Amino acid sequence: CYSRRAMGGKLSNEKIRKHDVPEVCSVTKRILGQENGSVRSFSMRYKILLLGLVTLLLFPIPTFLVHYFVNHISPWKILDFERFTALNIGLGLEFGFVYGIIAMVLLQAPLFEKLPNRIDDIVRSMNLNVGDAIFLSFCAGFGEELLFRSGVQYYLGIVLTSVIFVAIHGYLNPKNWRYSMYGLIVLPFILLLSMGFETFGLWFAISAHFAYDAVLFIAMLQNKDKE
Repeated sequence: CYSRRAMGGKLSNEKIRKHDVPEVCSVTKRILGQENGSVRSFSMRYKILLLGLVTLLLFPIPTFLVHYFVNHISPWKILDFERFTALNIGLGLEFGFVYGIIAMVLLQAPLFEKLPNRIDDIVRSMNLNVGDAIFLSFCAGFGEELLFRSGVQYYLGIVLTSVIFVAIHGYLNPKNWRYSMYGLIVLPFILLLSMGFETFGLWFAISAHFAYDAVLFIAMLQNKDKE
């Protein structure tokens, strides 16, 4: 390690004394570590936003293709614009918002503090903002509901589709009972959402899913800001 020091109006290189080297190098490592951490968080942010876009654009495709070629149902019919009403969307938003608040409160229980890879810790590491949270919530609500509610549920029914949905998200984990406890919080929401889909249509389900995710996302980001 070298330092440039002004002496007599001129700059010269001088070797740092041996006992100074560890201190200078440790500072450098801390600075580089912080910079690398920042780069990783921004990289993770763009990856998760890209995954959101993939969910939005690609997840509905299997539903469209299967229904079109097997059941002769057009994508326009699947999108269910006949029930795209303020009432159905409002009911979905209200249901998702209320259940999101309930889930957020339950997640504060000491039971969930020892979860490895807690979702809130993961979210905080991604350097997301509120706009990102809204975007990702809509992507998940639109893409996943078209895939599972309009697609899978058509063949497997409400209960089995709901269990598969929660399990795929990793919330029914036989190796970690705490994850499964969280799955038992989410499962009633998905069951009720799936029943609402049958009664109120696709846009109720999309709105409820969006509101639920948005409540939890934004709450996690606010906790990050407080820390």
